[in-house]
Order: sequence, then C-alpha cells, then structure tokens
Amino acid sequence: MRGLIGLIVLLWLLIGVFAAWQRGYFGSDQDVSCKTTGDTALTIVAGPLNYFGVNPKVDCSKVKVPQPSK
Repeated sequence: MRGLIGLIVLLWLLIGVFAAWQRGYFGSDQDVSCKTTGDTALTIVAGPLNYFGVNPKVDCSKVKVPQPSK
C-alpha cells in the first residue's frame, strides 16, 4: 500500500513540475526572488490542479525578512 501511495505522490509532483515548466518558471532569465520561488513551489505542489484552473501565487509583501544590524 505504501508503494502505491508513493507512486501517486510522485506522479502528482511530476505533473506539477510539468505545469511549472509549461509556465516558464525554469527559464534561465528568471529573477530569483521570494515571488518566483514561491510561485514555482506552489505550482509543483498543486500538481494536476493546475489543469483545473488553479493558478497559485505568493504574496511576499507580508513576509518580514530580518535585516542585518548596522
């Protein structure tokens, strides 16, 4: 049973990777930021839901990153 669940999870994530690739998230001209990394990760996790109208986006404006001390 664990093997079947593992296979389903693997297929789910592979479909998500394919959806992210179709959206151009793996291009070398992408600027690496919270938004692009988050959008890519959410697209992969959403898997097949991407093909049913789910378009996950990340709002990084609420993320507070610690700043170095001066």
